[in-house]
Amino acid sequence: MIHILRQADIFYELTLTQLEMIASISSQQAYDEGTIIFEENEPSTNLFIIADGEVEIQVDSKLIGRSSEEGPKTIAVLRRGQSFGEVALVDQGLSSARARCAKPGTQLVMIPHSRLLKLCDSFPEMGYRLMRNLAADLAMKIRNTDLQIREYLTWSTRRDS
Repeated sequence: MIHILRQADIFYELTLTQLEMIASISSQQAYDEGTIIFEENEPSTNLFIIADGEVEIQVDSKLIGRSSEEGPKTIAVLRRGQSFGEVALVDQGLSSARARCAKPGTQLVMIPHSRLLKLCDSFPEMGYRLMRNLAADLAMKIRNTDLQIREYLTWSTRRDS
């Protein structure tokens, strides 16, 4: 499992010992295509790393002004080495989106938020690196979402004209 954790950007510059500690509190699970990993606006208790396969991050289309569309809208497709579930790790709030398995046999590493935070408290250097990497990862995702919103607004305005 350490080789999977090593691929994840949020664990960049963590030592082998630190990765071993994280692996010791982690588990791996396979998901079938179409399986909902967690729903939007539900409590989230795990950080997920994609070991293999793909996961779609989806939001309710009504929340993005597309009330005429049915069902959720995919806003991102994540692949090997990418993480999700990290927003709830930071604020212990509800999931900001839904996660859905997009490929058969997708393998995910699940890391319980509570156990990971205890490790960060016990080993502040590791906690600092992890939170710094997490902030960089979230910043990149926010910038990508901003670009999608700008594109949507640009094309919506042109269609309405």
